[in-house]
Amino acid sequence: MPPLREPPWGGTAPALTRLREDGAMTAIISVPELAGDITAGSAPVLLDVRYKPGDPPGLPAYRKGHLPGAVYIDLESELAGPRAHGTGRHPLPPIEVFGAAMRRAGVSAGRPVVVYDAGGMGGGWAAARCWWMLRWAGHPDVRVLDGGLEAWQAATAQGAGPGTGESGGGALPLSTETPEPAEGDFRPSPGGLPMLDADEAAALARRGVLLDARAAERYRGEVEPLDPVAGHIPGAVSAPTTENVTDAGTFRSPDALAGRFEALGAGPETEVGVYCGSGVSAAHEVLALAIAGIDAALYVGSWSEWTADGSRPVATGAERG
Repeated sequence: MPPLREPPWGGTAPALTRLREDGAMTAIISVPELAGDITAGSAPVLLDVRYKPGDPPGLPAYRKGHLPGAVYIDLESELAGPRAHGTGRHPLPPIEVFGAAMRRAGVSAGRPVVVYDAGGMGGGWAAARCWWMLRWAGHPDVRVLDGGLEAWQAATAQGAGPGTGESGGGALPLSTETPEPAEGDFRPSPGGLPMLDADEAAALARRGVLLDARAAERYRGEVEPLDPVAGHIPGAVSAPTTENVTDAGTFRSPDALAGRFEALGAGPETEVGVYCGSGVSAAHEVLALAIAGIDAALYVGSWSEWTADGSRPVATGAERG
């Protein structure tokens, strides 16, 4: 895998705080910030990635109302490829399929992108998958809307009009118009973020910190609603994605996230990897780590790929194994 970049700070607390702030600014955007950009005429490319496991595609919900100018992206067909023997449930799509989907949505290398989703995904899981893929594919400026569609609608309900900054303002009403953006020029160049295969994940669990982003009961092997075997990769640490967000569905502060991950053994100088069930919620954990100033590699195949090979070891219980 590509090496994790060297920490660009000198190790002092003020520099680390700045890094955490920078990580948040380059990974997420608030509703007031985005609304202000749109009303100021500097709107980014907006991607709507609604998705919920087991539900139909989010296109009908998108058509009922979405952020003004947002283009719908289908996770199953545009952010994942067909499942095959030995793969996880959401393998990476062919790079040409992903690139074509992004260009159709108007994504260009020189224009910022903001991604959001809605409901039932732990505060941005599907959006984080799109964020991770674009960053992995070389786009330099991608952020997730903090709190997603629910945060946008909550701001709209305040009736304060478009926001102009962190301190105030609502959001714009949802739109039912389907935009037809000009073709973008984005050409994927994979390698912008590190990723792991099964063997690399197993090795990292022993020499660094491999975080398991699934619910704790799935990690312990008490339940497994989706995959044929319950448990976790030996050596992995339980780190449920749901603990990255507040009750309102927005990300916890950079320092709160950093404290959470440091308590799990994952600091800015640690080699960190993340997996989940199929590489979706784990992308959210990578995003949370980025907000905290910590680089992490994603095991895209995750538990669904790990258990597709019956020869791979499985640990159960609360210990790493």
